[in-house]
Amino acid sequence: MNGVEEDRWLALTDDDLLFRIEALAAPHGQDLRLLEIVRSDRHFFIRQEAAKQIENPHLLKEHSGDRHIGQILVRVMTRAEDVAYLERLVAESRHIEVKKAAEAQLKLLRDKLNR
Repeated sequence: MNGVEEDRWLALTDDDLLFRIEALAAPHGQDLRLLEIVRSDRHFFIRQEAAKQIENPHLLKEHSGDRHIGQILVRVMTRAEDVAYLERLVAESRHIEVKKAAEAQLKLLRDKLNR
């Protein structure tokens, strides 16, 4: 792919963009490009799929208020350091889907840490 094609991801149709996202194989080094998609006004499903492919999930923290992205973010938090962040999401998120996902991830994380 040449540089011009690389810069035009957001100009792609939804189907072509989704294909491009799903074709990424880790390590892909495309987190910043995927973050552009997450920040865009594309359909929530496409933004969720882009979020799922981001290799550094902490880049998604600024999008935890987005119910579609917040659900993806909490599912990849697995470290002891993430407990406080997940607790804050449970307390502060106004989206029930994010709260429920954070609660479920907190339970898994606490179970793992207490073994």
